[in-house]
Order: sequence, then structure tokens, then C-alpha cells
Amino acid sequence: MIDLHTHSTASDGSCTPEKLIALALGMGLSALALTDHDTLDGLERSRRSAENTTLRFIPGVEIEIEREKGEFHLLGLGIYMRQEGLAAALAKVQAARRSRNRRMVEKLQNAGIAITMEELATTAGGDIVSRAHFARLLVQKKVVSSIDAAFKRLIGKGMPFYEPRECLPLAEATSLIRAAGGVSVIAHPLSLGLRGPVLRAFCLTCRDQGVAGLEAWHPNHSPQESRQLERLAQSLGMAVTGGSDFHGEHMPQRKLGLSAGGREVPDSFLDALPPEPGAPRSRGASLHHSWR
Repeated sequence: MIDLHTHSTASDGSCTPEKLIALALGMGLSALALTDHDTLDGLERSRRSAENTTLRFIPGVEIEIEREKGEFHLLGLGIYMRQEGLAAALAKVQAARRSRNRRMVEKLQNAGIAITMEELATTAGGDIVSRAHFARLLVQKKVVSSIDAAFKRLIGKGMPFYEPRECLPLAEATSLIRAAGGVSVIAHPLSLGLRGPVLRAFCLTCRDQGVAGLEAWHPNHSPQESRQLERLAQSLGMAVTGGSDFHGEHMPQRKLGLSAGGREVPDSFLDALPPEPGAPRSRGASLHHSWR
């Protein structure tokens, strides 16, 4: 069992990078990727914690990509080398996020909803303040009853207090991930809001811009949807990955190492990732892996 999509306190998870590694070891995972939103800050701490253990640590990141409708998130997996360019680009993304956050706070305050940047920083507990932190604070203040309601009524795309922010173009993101030694994977593809032939055409365009795979297995997908996405990836010659999108206590329904329908994420998905520096790639590695 492995997990190729997790978050720590470096972005919007509740576990520190060290605790995340301890949890993975306690559950017997053989590999784990840390993929915090728009930051590499937790990677070194996780790497040190996983040293001299049975756990293979895979440095990663989750980047939001420019898109008018739906949400387009890109996983960078196996970014073992030359992270300077990626880190510099993410610093600009983080600056744009901070500007967006200030605009959202101003909008909420003008509507009579008492919320401050200081409260958001406390809620986040780290340098990255995302809309997820807005949602949690709005629940704490009883403005809405749930995180889901916060997004659907207030801060989701098209809602009254949503503000866009500058994101990386796809070609730039895939180039930066490739330069860092990693592979690019479309995270939770159904969040794009596309289905059928339109989704296939979009994935084909992404493949031609450097995307290597699809995260077919995700807790937001049903097993049937995940199998369909797996077949789509295989038909396009793309890799298949899966993960829990673990956020700890913030999303308690998501369990480390488990994906769509509570299925365990198999270690066969590792064959599509770049090997650790100095480690030989296993013979017969394939981009395609079916859930057995």
C-alpha cells in the first residue's frame, strides 16, 4: 500500500511533515508522496523523517493551473533534483495568493462578515493560506454550517466572495516539474468539470503539453469512475496514479493509503514514477496498471 497524494501543515493539512511520515510508517505504507499546495516547504522535513526507515519518500507538489471553469490541479511527483526554478515560480504564485486573500477578506468585511488576515494565519498555522482556511474559519464563526457550504454558497468559483488569483500556465508548470526530475499528473480529473469525449480531448491536449498521467483513483471518484479514468489514461498512453488526498483532521473521511471506494493504493503505481537518485528503475516498468 502506498499514497501518492497527501498534504501537511506546510499547506492545508493538519499533520506536520514529521507526523505524516510517522502515520505512514505506523500503517505499514511502503511509499508516500507529500504534495502540498504550491509549496515545497515540507519536503525536506519529510525526507529527513523517512531516512533509514522502510518508507520510500517521494517529494511532490500540487499546483493550481490556469483555467476559467472547473478546477485544474497538477501533481508533480518525484521532484528529486534542481528545484530552484520550481521554487521561484511557486514564490510568485504564493505572492498572488496573498494578494487574492486580502481581496477576499475585504469583500467579506464589506458584507459585514468579521474576518481578518490574522485569524486566517492562525487557522492555517503555516505560510500558505488557502480558500480551505477561509472555509474553516467561516465554519468556526458559524457563518456557514460546513466547509462544503462555504464553497458552494460563498467562496467557490462564481460565488459572491470568490476572487481569482494568478496561476501557472500548464506548459510552464510541466516544464518546471520536468526540470526538477518529476512527472506531471492531472489530480482528481473529474474536478475539471468535463466528461466523455470533451474530457478525452482535454487530456490529449494536456499530454501534448507534457502531462504524463492521470490520478484516476481519488476519494472523490467512485470505483466505476476511477476504472473509466484508468481506461482513458491507458488509451492515451498516459500513466495511472492514485492517492488519498489526505488532509488529516481537516478531512477525517479520507484515510491515508486509501482511495476511491476505500480501495488501497497499490505499489504497482510506483513504476510510472522516476526512480530515486542512484536507484535503478525496475525492469519491465509500465505506465499502465489496473486495479486488481
